[in-house]
Amino acid sequence: MLLLTSDTLTIAKGLLGYRLVHESEEGITAGIIVETEAYLQDDPACHAYRKKSVRNAPMFGVPGTVYVYQIYGMHFCVNISTNKKDIGEAVLIRALEPLEGIPLMETRRNTTILKNLCSGPGKLVQAMGIHKGMNDWHVLESDLKLLPPVNDYSNADIITTTRIGITQGAELPYRFYLKGSPFISKP
Repeated sequence: MLLLTSDTLTIAKGLLGYRLVHESEEGITAGIIVETEAYLQDDPACHAYRKKSVRNAPMFGVPGTVYVYQIYGMHFCVNISTNKKDIGEAVLIRALEPLEGIPLMETRRNTTILKNLCSGPGKLVQAMGIHKGMNDWHVLESDLKLLPPVNDYSNADIITTTRIGITQGAELPYRFYLKGSPFISKP
């Protein structure tokens, strides 16, 4: 299993193609992960950079722990912790290719434009019905799951670039996406 390695950059690349699935009372929604960003503990953009707090505690959980946080006072983002317990590192899931439960995603997002359902971290959280109450869930033991990819991707299929939407550590090449995917947040 990919989460058994403690190399956050390897996991961030390796999660591309995995399926994120949420089984909720409203129905099942799922998408293929097409874009990620890595956040390492020594990285000034990482929420765990300074120290462990109540807010970022899930980042310090065992690999696969879910970390949901709010940005700009209105949008939520979902991360998966990646390093050993007590080392605060995680991968932000930036974009999904919608796969299952698309009508439910359209209702949640109030749009029928497929590209706009999950093409950004706030959009995908809304479309998938992910919420703050999922903090500390685990993707191997909860209704929010990571399933292995159906297709294998080579390094030639993956673009490595700098992260977007941050000011500190923006120059680090910690953003990964599937080449040619129309569902990424930004090329």
